[in-house]
Parts: sequence; structure tokens; C-alpha cells
Amino acid sequence: MDRRRAMVVVLVGVALVLGGLSGGFSTSDASTTDGSATNGGDFAPSCPAGVAGSTDPADSNVTAAEPDATDGSTPRIVELYPNPTTYGNVGEYLVLETPPDTRLENWTITDGHTTAELPNETVSGRVTVSLDPDVTAELTDTDDPILELEGHLRLAADGDDLELRNGSTAIDSVSYDRAPTAERWYRNEGEAEAEDATDSRPADGDWHPRGATCLPVSRADVDEATAFVLPDETDLPLETIREADDRLLLAGYTLTSQSIADELVDAADRGVDVAVLLESGPVGGTPEATEPVLETLEDGDVDVRAIGGEGSRYRYHHPKYAVADDQVLVTTENWKPSGIGGDSSRGWGVRLEDDTLAADLAAVFRADHEGWDTVTGSEYRTNASFVDDESRGTPSHTFPSEHEPETVPVDGAEMLLAPDNAEGRLLELLGAANDEILVKQAAIADDVAVLEETLEAARRGVAVEILLDSSWYHEDENEALARGLEATAAEESLSLEVRLLEETDRFEKIHAKGVVIDRETAIVGSANWNENAFENNREVLLALYGEEIAGYYADVFVDDWEGDGGLWALPFGLSVTVVVALALAALVGHRYVRFGNE
Repeated sequence: MDRRRAMVVVLVGVALVLGGLSGGFSTSDASTTDGSATNGGDFAPSCPAGVAGSTDPADSNVTAAEPDATDGSTPRIVELYPNPTTYGNVGEYLVLETPPDTRLENWTITDGHTTAELPNETVSGRVTVSLDPDVTAELTDTDDPILELEGHLRLAADGDDLELRNGSTAIDSVSYDRAPTAERWYRNEGEAEAEDATDSRPADGDWHPRGATCLPVSRADVDEATAFVLPDETDLPLETIREADDRLLLAGYTLTSQSIADELVDAADRGVDVAVLLESGPVGGTPEATEPVLETLEDGDVDVRAIGGEGSRYRYHHPKYAVADDQVLVTTENWKPSGIGGDSSRGWGVRLEDDTLAADLAAVFRADHEGWDTVTGSEYRTNASFVDDESRGTPSHTFPSEHEPETVPVDGAEMLLAPDNAEGRLLELLGAANDEILVKQAAIADDVAVLEETLEAARRGVAVEILLDSSWYHEDENEALARGLEATAAEESLSLEVRLLEETDRFEKIHAKGVVIDRETAIVGSANWNENAFENNREVLLALYGEEIAGYYADVFVDDWEGDGGLWALPFGLSVTVVVALALAALVGHRYVRFGNE
């Protein structure tokens, strides 16, 4: 009997004797950080009212939220920008929504300490007002008139109460807390109008990054899609790039693959319009292998830009996708040897052809690529500090191709975007699960809303299996999560099991971010299950509908779940201390205990 089996036998025996003991923590009473309901179907996208989309409706069916309109009787404040990245917050502004032919004579805005007068002009609709209109014009992409205030009003970055007055009569008031850098405040949609503003609470609103998109879920009646996984299939991404004739848009967190760079340059050489967008400040620094790749792209006349910096629209630009003509390729993997190159990670990917989704994703790419917080590839390369990482050198492993790509029928597809709409739609899908949820993630935060919804599904009787990575940088948090969830499952008699990856000769680590629901829906994309991914990052996911495509990813999940030598999870009812002590005794010489599979 090998050591792993010996350990399992010992643990099972002790579990029978000490079945009354329990360990870990319970997440049964956890709630979402913002207090939002997590029942499927009740969660609305978090885009604030008044956000104008940064897409071209002529090329796409993606639309943005319409500005919140007044009832037509009185002006009101609908937008604020108190904390731009300019020195001294020069250029800060307010946006007013006004009825037709509103005369602004005797109108003022005050914070209770200082007051600014509006110019004596007649306006209609939305107008922007500022003490420094020339600077404001550089901070906003609005076509609305920008009027100059007279006075000394300053919008406090740490929060303020503002009142709009006509003479001595208060017409409207708003209140905001501390203003995040480079984010705009938008009045909440449906904010009730009071007959007497002095007798009502100030209107409240939400913050949204300047220039960020606010888009709904994009849907298309796709007939088929090609599902694949890494490291098994590395040719398909390259083939997608090679097949482009007109446009090739590639978005990623990092790009260190020289083969990908060479294919992009080849595409540009044959007349394809090629553009690339990368994150300017990845965690741990920009890999040094990025520098020669940027040089290759720059020399090949590829339009490269990097996004990020102070006040950037997104915490991280984290998607991994390409648009090649009308083909859409979405993966969970970075454009690097260990990801797309197949040298390390277990990842999921999908390619489909659809002019609607391609146009919508291309519109998102343009909005992100052309934003104010991007710099050219050459400027980025000049100013970046490159750090050594594993991206250089010869891969140390060769992995078998056990799962060939499959082109299968689908019943439709949806494009989900973070922070715009992905979390809300994913909560709806999880909330509608009837039989089974399979989750594969590198790591999961214990307080993220999608995990709470998954736990609620288990409480409804849905069978839940969660497979996590066990690399050293994920191991502690994933073991803690597994202990907590399985303790909850034992306490509440839930059909929920969590496992960590064990050593395998098929790949090195889990980097996939995938979900299969009822073997009818599969979600593939870049979003890790943590709050930052859904609320602050740019992420792109595809929800794919159909038994065959969902079954493809489910089969891969099951194979990885079962592993090369079997998996084991923390036995219900055992004290963690007892488990650790027994495991160490059973496996003399092993450095630590595995809760599941590494």
C-alpha cells in the first residue's frame, strides 16, 4: 500500500472513531459586502444611471445606460467629478439636467460655505459647469456645453453636500461621500423629485470610473462553437490569428509569447488591421519577456497600447480574448508560454463565429484601447520596469493531449463583462441551477457573492463540486476555504465537496476560471472568483448554452477531479488539528498535508 493510501486509511479509521468532532469555520451566515440580494433573477447590473457608453452603436448592438432624465419641471444635479487626477483637482465639474429654455440668471450652487454663480444664459438639456472649462473639456468626452462658474466653489474630495438654488429658493440638493480618484458620481436612477427640496434628503448616487463602459449583457443566436482546453490544445489560438483577413484585436493581462507576437506581425504584414491592449502594471511587475515582444510588435507596426496608472478605469485589465474578423476567441489563459503556449496551466477556451458578438467585443476593445488611461507600446516600454519571471527559457514539461478540441452545436451565447454586468448575470445563472454546479478556479475568496450563491444552490439540493489549485501561493487560502465549506456542508448535510489539485502529469496548475451548470450551461472567461475581479477589473466571459458544449467542459472537469491517483477531501467531522497530526505521522518526510489534490 502506497503512502497516500495509507494516510487515507488512517484518516478514515479515525473519522469513524471521532465522528463527533468538527473543525473549520462556517460560511452559512455570510453575506455580500454590499448587502445586495444574491438570489438568481433579482440582481441588477451595477452600472449607475447616466453613464454614456463608449461604443459606436453603428457597428454594434451594444448600448449604454441612458442618462437619467428629469421630470421636465426643474433643473437638477445629475453628475459630479470632484477628484480628477489634475493638480489641485483643477477642472472638477458638475453636470445639470435642465428643462427646455431654462434661464440661468440668479442660479447658484453652494456647499454651505462658498457659492458659485451660473452664467446668465438660456440652456436646454444637459450642461456641464466648471470653474475651469478649458481643463474640464480635456477631462470629459461630452458634447454638452461647458459653462464657466463665477465664484470660489470647490468640490471636496472627502465628501460634500451641494445645493442648487434659484435666488434664495433651494431647487435640488445632492450629497456624496469620499470621492475615489478619477471616478464620476452619477445620480441614482429613479431618484424621486420632491416638491420642496428643503424638506427632503439630498439625492444620492454611485461612483463609476471616468470613461469606463456601462454595458448590458450581449446575446447572440450562435449555432456552433469550438471548445478546447490547455495545455492539450495550443494550435487553435495560433490558427485563429493566422486566419484573420481584416481585423485582429488581441486583449490580455500579459503578453510574453514570442510566437504569438510573430503571428501578429505576420497578420499586419498581410494587411490585417492589428491592435493589442495589455495591462501596464500586472501584479509583481511587468515580466521581462514582455520587452522583446513589445519590440517585435513595434517594429512590425502593430498598434499596441497599455492601460493603467493612477485613476485608471479598471483596477486591472485582465481579459484574455481575440477578435479575428467575425471570430471570437475567449480563454482563461494569458498570452504567455505557460498559458496559451501550453507549458503549464490547465485552462479553458472557446472559439465561435458570430458577427454580433464579434462586433460587440470589438466595440468594447475600441473603448478600452482608445481610453484616456492608455499609452503607446513604445512609451510603455520606455517607462516600464521589467522583472524576471518564468516566461523565458525552455519549458520543463511536455504534457499529453488527452482532450482534443471539439466543434459542437450550441443553443446560443452571451458575452459578460466586468465590472459592467458579469457578476449579476452569473448570479442569475447560479441561482437557476437545478441539479449540479461544477466550479474550477485557481482560488476563491470566501466572501465573494458568486460563492454565496453557489452555497445557496447547495442548500436547495444542488450537487456542488469545487476544484481548486494547490500551488504554493494558493495552497493556504484554498485549504482554509475547503475546510470552511466542508464543515458547513457537514453541519447542514449539503451535497458540496471541495478538492485541491494533486500532482498530475497532465498539467502543472489550475488557472481555469470555469463553471458548468446542470451540464447545460458553461461559463468560460478571465474572471477569478473574488470581489476585485467582478467590481473593479475589466474581465470578459462567455456563457455558452447547450448540452454538448457544457458536457465537453464537464468531462474535463471530471477527469481533473478524479486525478491521476485519486483525490481525497478533508473528512467531515474531523478536527483539523487531528487531521494534520495524523497525516504528518502517516507521511514521514512529507512537507505538508494536502487537502485534496495538488
